[in-house]
Amino acid sequence: MRFLTRRFLFYLVAAFVAITLNFFIPRLMAGDPVQVMFAQFQGRLDSRAMESLKETFGFVQGPILEQYATYLGNLARGNLGLSISNYPTPVADLIFPSLLWTLRLIGVATITAFLIGIILGIYAAWRRGGGIDSFLLPITSIVGAFPFFWTAMFIVFIFGLQLKWFPTSHAWDIKLTPNPDWSNPEFVNSVLRHGLLPMLTIVFTSLGGWLLGMRNNMIGVLSQDYVTMAQAKGLSDRRVMFTYAARNAILPSLTAFSMSLGFVVGGALVVELVFAYPGMGYLLLKAVGGRDYPLMQAVFLLITIAVLIANFMADVLYVVLDPRAR
Repeated sequence: MRFLTRRFLFYLVAAFVAITLNFFIPRLMAGDPVQVMFAQFQGRLDSRAMESLKETFGFVQGPILEQYATYLGNLARGNLGLSISNYPTPVADLIFPSLLWTLRLIGVATITAFLIGIILGIYAAWRRGGGIDSFLLPITSIVGAFPFFWTAMFIVFIFGLQLKWFPTSHAWDIKLTPNPDWSNPEFVNSVLRHGLLPMLTIVFTSLGGWLLGMRNNMIGVLSQDYVTMAQAKGLSDRRVMFTYAARNAILPSLTAFSMSLGFVVGGALVVELVFAYPGMGYLLLKAVGGRDYPLMQAVFLLITIAVLIANFMADVLYVVLDPRAR
């Protein structure tokens, strides 16, 4: 329990530092969002509105500590400001719909690739020289070595353009309905069909890494004395493989998985770009292109907090799985 308490306090400090940096870095840059907005509108905005807009975006003139206190207060109330490129839409109204689309696609694909890779890695190490170890592992490793965007475009070309089995862009058929309608079975079916190709891209490109990592960890654990003792006691292969070997071999993979799960919030930028999927990566790309500082600031903060939470959950799993941590 003391271990988790120390880790929790550490992550609280890390979160506070991230929030502080998220406040100061945009203010150290040349200009501010209001000047960008006035430049984009090319004189069509009344210059007298500049101070009001600066106050709206949190870039008011005054003591920096006073601005910081205002920023923390707005953050505590969930006020992330207004988007510049979609003015006057609140940033929260843009982020949360995109976040849900990302969690549905990238989150499910990441968890699926991890679970499949871990299970295959266990069997590849337990039965070295078998089909998984000799054929599937090299194939998935080669696929994972290709550039991400190349694999995505190849899948689009084969299954979308040539075979025409699946749609190639967006999250649903906008001809069916312009807005999401989860009560409509046709809409749900359209979402599943549109999400299958980007999900396969993520699973195929990341499967080899999880498989290879778990296989190597298992091989190291299988040589330990406690595994030999478990086998000498006459325990079943299944129990030795999962309860004794895999339980310890999976620990190094949990850290990598927690990091990848945290970065899920940021979206898979290349995949969302190729498939024009309305997730966080696609939203961040548009924010950078439009120099939408409040939106970028909110996305970066959300990614940081998600990574910290995912790492803390990995620490909790460490305590559950590894008696030494307790």
